[in-house]
Amino acid sequence: MSSGSLESLNFDNLVLRSLPIDSEEENYIRQVSGACFSKVKPTPVSNPQLVAASLPALSLIDIDPKQVERADFAEFFSGNKLLPGSETAAHCYCGHQFGYFSGQLGDGAAMYLGEIVNKSGTRWEIQLKGSGLTPFSRSADGRKVLRSTIREFLCSEAIHHLGIPTTRAGSCVTSDSRVVRDIFYDGHPIQERCSIVLRIAPTFLRFGSFEIFKATDSETGRTGPSVGRNDILKQMLDYTVQTFYPKIWQAHSADKETAYVEFFKELTRRTARLVADWQSVGWCHGVLNTDNMSIVGVTIDYGPFGFMDKYDPDFICNASDDGGRYTYIKQPQICKWNIKKFAEAIQGVVPLAKTVPETKIFDEEYSDYYTKKMRKKFGLINTIEEQDGDLVGSFLDTLHKTGADFTNCFRCLSRLPLPGSPDFEERLQEVTEYLLSQCSTVEELKKEYRPRMNPRQFQMIMMLMESNPQLAPALGRGFAAFSQEIERLEKSKELENVTDEDKKKENQAMWTAWLKTYVERLKKEADKVTDLTAANQRRKEVMNMTNPRFILRNYIAQNAIDAAEKGDFSEVRRVLEILQTPYSEDLDFGSLSQATAETTPPAATEDTSNSVESRTFVGQCYDGKPPSWSTDLRVT
Repeated sequence: MSSGSLESLNFDNLVLRSLPIDSEEENYIRQVSGACFSKVKPTPVSNPQLVAASLPALSLIDIDPKQVERADFAEFFSGNKLLPGSETAAHCYCGHQFGYFSGQLGDGAAMYLGEIVNKSGTRWEIQLKGSGLTPFSRSADGRKVLRSTIREFLCSEAIHHLGIPTTRAGSCVTSDSRVVRDIFYDGHPIQERCSIVLRIAPTFLRFGSFEIFKATDSETGRTGPSVGRNDILKQMLDYTVQTFYPKIWQAHSADKETAYVEFFKELTRRTARLVADWQSVGWCHGVLNTDNMSIVGVTIDYGPFGFMDKYDPDFICNASDDGGRYTYIKQPQICKWNIKKFAEAIQGVVPLAKTVPETKIFDEEYSDYYTKKMRKKFGLINTIEEQDGDLVGSFLDTLHKTGADFTNCFRCLSRLPLPGSPDFEERLQEVTEYLLSQCSTVEELKKEYRPRMNPRQFQMIMMLMESNPQLAPALGRGFAAFSQEIERLEKSKELENVTDEDKKKENQAMWTAWLKTYVERLKKEADKVTDLTAANQRRKEVMNMTNPRFILRNYIAQNAIDAAEKGDFSEVRRVLEILQTPYSEDLDFGSLSQATAETTPPAATEDTSNSVESRTFVGQCYDGKPPSWSTDLRVT
């Protein structure tokens, strides 16, 4: 048995020895009380095939790159074969979904494979997502399809290489087994390939893991399956702090309550920094429920996520988020809300009087961390000014008003040297022109603001509002969707008589005004340096390691999925390679397989389109303004 082989992995399944396991071993849908895990085995698939593997992620668990070439690699990471030492189980957890307690949820499509302690002594939990039915599958089938699996695989690695804490993805496997999915929820189901992703993380425990003890919820009437079991809650807290916060445990294990409070404070800090990282790259999670929040402060559960193209503070990446609960601008406050729900979840052992006052840490940590991030993004590394917050705010406001691309506009700022540099005026003109090239056209904006609600539903709510406006709150998310539709109609009306020439002039005036303010601020940076050449080099390095050139835009994922669904996995692998160096200025595209550019628009979809239609693959670098058809993509 050679080192680095699949047979030599060092399994040590600590969590199954530390937390209670369901005594029922038969795999059927049920409420699981008094336990954190249920033993269950993956359901085999037909003819598993490797779509792609992330060698850096697999190296975390000591898998040698040559192992990926094995004929049976896909068998192991589809769940058809079990790795020696693996013990499979599904985790029981609850969650607040879209603000309401949903009771028992659990690993309905994911499965714990075990924990591997690598050569450096680091512990990693591995699991398969899409591996079949578990006791928590509810009315679903425990499967994931190629679309969603590719998206999770690519984004897990993209977020990691952006420098943001996240679960990792080791492999993406598809098969000839099929499941039925109604992509558009319109009564036209199709058969899609069962696909599985290998996920790697320190732990997959989440806030919702601790909500299994929740008493009956006053709004939904639902109850956690292990309500009142404070003995298990203590077990979970001890296991979590001792395993994942060892310094806190070492300092306070003699005083458990203090240890739990210190853990809560550190989790609050990590969560604040995490969402600040998301905001800084324009990324939206899409489903920030308490069951999708990691207990160690990493990004977890990739579903209807999305990177913003043009900047919009009210950007909704999840088309089924009718009420806009999880918009880009709301993510920090939602994460803080979830932290408070976690405090409630552990109140059987830690009084709320000890935890809730500590949630103030969130705002302090978020503000400090986000401000430092923004200073780097703007290249403000020598001086601190009171007005820096206003500079950031006015930049975002200008992005919004001009409909400009978030990622590309931030990236281009590093092209501007400090005032006093020999080529300053020339570079300023180049940056101005580039910023203008990234603004939305009138037609693009009209397309963005076109109606999205069902006309009959819209008319029905309109009639209701006219006759009984006091009933609006009772409509919940329906009313929020109606309000957003009204806003789109108003914006569309504003554009009726606007010409492209008018828009260009307006954009020019706004960007010229902002750049004037930015240049004045940069003069203060220049005043503090003696070597402009060295300062410009340092400034460019800092900015280009903070403002990515490449992100996983929806259309990039779509291109990879379209090719994969035709049996060509090369584009998935090419995109993975690009995303592994998101800040690179000199990525050699000639060394990558060529694919994809703007062609015929695909149909809007659930996760992504299932049809390539007449699109062709002609080669693209993926660092320009997104193609016009990308706005048609919808993720739910």
